[in-house]
Amino acid sequence: MKPLNTIDGKTLMEAELKPLSFVIDTLLATGLHVLAGSPKVGKSWLALWLAVSVAKGESVWGMATKQGTTLYLCLEDSTLRIQNRLDEITDDAPPNVHFCTESLILGEGLEQQLEAFLSEHPDTVLVIIDTLQMIRSARRDATYANDYRDLSILKHIADAHGVAILLIHHLRKEYAEDVFSRISGTTAISGAVDTSLTLVEQTRGSGEATLYCIGRDIEYCELELTRNAENVWELHRDSRTLPKGGRLVLLLSELMNNRSEFIGTPTELTELIDPVGAEQISPRKISREVLKSLSALRESGIEATVRRSNGRRLIELRRADSVDEPEVGNSVPIDPAALTAEDIP
Repeated sequence: MKPLNTIDGKTLMEAELKPLSFVIDTLLATGLHVLAGSPKVGKSWLALWLAVSVAKGESVWGMATKQGTTLYLCLEDSTLRIQNRLDEITDDAPPNVHFCTESLILGEGLEQQLEAFLSEHPDTVLVIIDTLQMIRSARRDATYANDYRDLSILKHIADAHGVAILLIHHLRKEYAEDVFSRISGTTAISGAVDTSLTLVEQTRGSGEATLYCIGRDIEYCELELTRNAENVWELHRDSRTLPKGGRLVLLLSELMNNRSEFIGTPTELTELIDPVGAEQISPRKISREVLKSLSALRESGIEATVRRSNGRRLIELRRADSVDEPEVGNSVPIDPAALTAEDIP
């Protein structure tokens, strides 16, 4: 029997290990990653832009990139379509970005094809496979074991060669409060990859989306993107640079930019700041979140109150420059410490 190959804590702490390498700083390290989104949301445009940007060594949304050869397996496209899209996003595609519209599948030669390319191009830093479904055998059922087996093969290649492999994938149609639970397939896909990215458009065809990012080696973040006339996704806002109080404070600050006050129910406020549900803010939670953010809102110039009036719960927001003593009538302020889950409408 082969014994376990262990390392003691003291030796591990003193070992000089190679630090983690990022292909896109703070977002995409070497390893295996998945980018999921609904059909036609713009995943392939984003993948193409990433492949070209990294090959050029250009920054991605202000984040530095590790310049090197990139490979884009655009398995649902033709060379003509890729050429047309390149004409839109760049004036000069570099020679170190490679495209391929056909490949073998996992278990039937793709591994060897990738190994051969990486051996021929040892400076490769990024491989994009568009889509994951195109490289999987139709004979295999979508079970946890099969999902994990297939992704483990790609994970091994990425780690062995020190590259980032980004899989383009789909979201389920069914809504889930946790957007990462909408990634198609079993939970093995999210478990096997180092980073999960989901691109969720606010409304179909709006050109405005949020890229939700979670991973083993990165800080959770939400990147608000806008698709420009050249079909490049531009960064509008990075949650890691949000003001104190986070996303809710930002949404309420934007709401109050155009008004001096708001008085309404949790449902009315939710409909104003999250009309299509993209922010996943529910009326049941917003009262609690407002009460938790009172000091942060005050620092942003907003005075907030959550109270009951004539049997209804009301949320009251006023810009600091317009705060007067409100006429509360038959109302009772709500003590944040006394607010329970049952107390939230």
